[in-house]
Amino acid sequence: MGRVSTTSLPKPDRAPELRAALLAAGFTADGLLDLLGAPAYAALARSETVPALRATRGPGDGALASLVRLFLLQQPEPYVHAAEALPIEAALADGWLRLEGDEVHATVDVRPYGGPDGEDWFIVSDLGCSVGGAGGIGGRGRQPGTAVVLGVGGASTTLAGITVRTPVGSALDVGTGSGIQALHASRHATRVTATDVNPRALEFTRLTLALSGAPEAELLAGSLFEPVGEATYDLIVSNPPFVISPGARLTYRDGGMGGDDLCRTLVQEAGARLNPGGYAQFLGNWQHVEGEDWRDRLRSWVPRGCDAWIVQRDVQDVTQYAELWLRDAGDHRTDPAEYTQRYEDWLDEFEARGTKSVGFGWITLRRTDAAEPSIVVEEWPHTVEQPLGEAVLAHFARQDYLRQHDDAALLEAHFALAEEVVQEQVGAPGAEDPEHVVLRQNRGMRRATKVDTVGAGFAGVCDGSLSAGRILDAIAQLVQEDPIVLRDRTPEAIRLLVEQGFLNPVAGPAQ
Repeated sequence: MGRVSTTSLPKPDRAPELRAALLAAGFTADGLLDLLGAPAYAALARSETVPALRATRGPGDGALASLVRLFLLQQPEPYVHAAEALPIEAALADGWLRLEGDEVHATVDVRPYGGPDGEDWFIVSDLGCSVGGAGGIGGRGRQPGTAVVLGVGGASTTLAGITVRTPVGSALDVGTGSGIQALHASRHATRVTATDVNPRALEFTRLTLALSGAPEAELLAGSLFEPVGEATYDLIVSNPPFVISPGARLTYRDGGMGGDDLCRTLVQEAGARLNPGGYAQFLGNWQHVEGEDWRDRLRSWVPRGCDAWIVQRDVQDVTQYAELWLRDAGDHRTDPAEYTQRYEDWLDEFEARGTKSVGFGWITLRRTDAAEPSIVVEEWPHTVEQPLGEAVLAHFARQDYLRQHDDAALLEAHFALAEEVVQEQVGAPGAEDPEHVVLRQNRGMRRATKVDTVGAGFAGVCDGSLSAGRILDAIAQLVQEDPIVLRDRTPEAIRLLVEQGFLNPVAGPAQ
């Protein structure tokens, strides 16, 4: 892979002309899959280029292969071949390419990216900084603090997938990087603002938006919310430099604050920047500290006047975490003594803070005027179905419903079993009765929850036609239980099934 360019970045002036040429050559996500095949295409996401090189090898293999070699594999390409694929003089004049002898070289990584509605977008980033695999992005001879700008990775696509996509007047992308979140926001926000402490990142965002045919955004340099002053927004998103590290060697990942202070600060300050009903959505890392419940730690971050849904997706012990980011920086390729010292520095930092492990996950805030905001902190490491923006909206709608309905109101309400919920019975082979029953979702969060036979029977009957209380009365008669006792003890279970999305409130039949 290539090195970070030390020259000025390309100009976006003739990006529409370049975009048209890329699309004409089939330089799109679908076009790459057709050219390279699934294995080589998947290998690119892991920063492995050999399969793609083999797939594009040979003369006369067309404009698409030339573009792949130039912009994805960062290989020199003969001028005559590049001229068949691009408006070559415009690309050279605006700085997308540089000429050496009779060959041209890309100055930036340009990566096709498929939008959620089939849009053909392009993410522009530094050479050699595509995300994936243990490629040592932070290494390659770069000095500590080097302000490289990365392309698309798993974290950025995860955030894009969980973000609420309702039409809004204003959206803010904090720590925009190469502009992926700003690009997504441009689809449904009238006005998009993007900030970054790294001025190079703002220029890359400008290129990403221009080459993708998206509207321009307001681009502001500075840390966290400092560049926007007292402005407020309907949507705030951030994939921040959340790595908990002993120092700030690499701008794209190390926030420069101690421990998880950067993520805490970002969350705590977001509340005052949200318009009523607005959402703020972040990825983050947080410390698991000896003698402290990590859930309590995160609850303390939630600003006043905000509902919150925080999902921990993964936990790593401090050795796993240190090794992951040492490899990310390419430190495993350095002198063994230097690697050992840096590993010691990480462990010293964790020991000093009492950190035993590090959690990773999603944080969503919603500005509310409720007297008692809803704060849900949970662990869900299992597979989910992206995109989850609609699931996020549904979560908060259910919280509103449950706040407004006490137990008596729940028993009068009507519910319907959510689509694609299945029942599993678990027990020994041949046993007459199951040990327990599991309800499982096949969409969205793909939750699973244990229920007793009454809970399973109740959920199975819910089709909106009868109130919860009427259903319980019928079940009580079947199992020969006092209906008053059953009505008293079941609302808690109903509340849980509603909260987790197994049951949806519906309007009862017309009287």
